[in-house]
Amino acid sequence: MDNLKISQHISKRYNAELEDIRSRVLAMGGLVEEQLKEAMLALENLNEELARNVIDNDVKVNAMEVSIDEECALILARRQPAASDLRLVVAVIKTITDLERIGDEAERIARMATSLVYYDGAGRLFTQIVMLGKRVRTMVHGALDAFTHLDTEKAVKVWSEDRFVDREYESLIRELMTYMMEDPHSIPVIVKAMSVTRAIEHIGDRASNICEYIIYLVNGRNVRHTRIDQHAEG
Repeated sequence: MDNLKISQHISKRYNAELEDIRSRVLAMGGLVEEQLKEAMLALENLNEELARNVIDNDVKVNAMEVSIDEECALILARRQPAASDLRLVVAVIKTITDLERIGDEAERIARMATSLVYYDGAGRLFTQIVMLGKRVRTMVHGALDAFTHLDTEKAVKVWSEDRFVDREYESLIRELMTYMMEDPHSIPVIVKAMSVTRAIEHIGDRASNICEYIIYLVNGRNVRHTRIDQHAEG
């Protein structure tokens, strides 16, 4: 937390509490990253066992969110933090919400993968979707790295990637709809493909949100609904 220059308090326990919630966010982020990685691998290889593993582990992500949220509530009640300390707690609460939702989307992708295992040719159909998934995985990793180092420049870079993801998403949806119209027999698998594509796009949005929280945490500015690059340097 050196970059943020969070004040050191007389109470060593308070210092430890602030550092603990930050560390636990990163641990939760690591688990969510692994969930997303395995979900995309399950989709790419139509690996039912791997997909089931992602589905089973979603409960761990949910439990981590609840635990961190409860710790933040206790800090707010006991310490009544102000200034940068308060921003840290707020940013943590918002970040874990988005991480939990990324975990939900990873689970959704895994569930789609299990239902596509027996569709002939599904693997070929999902090639472009998997590529989009890899791009979004990079965004999530970058957002967590920016949170680790409180790096606003990195946050802006990751945030800007969401525009490209949105464009690729729209292009993919149009392509899938065309494919569905040309071959009505493909409708069931295309509907699932669209669901996966939407889940991936939503993950990109969540990674972008985390970058906005980093700017707020470091600079004390709420940059939602504005051009984030105008605020990165403080």
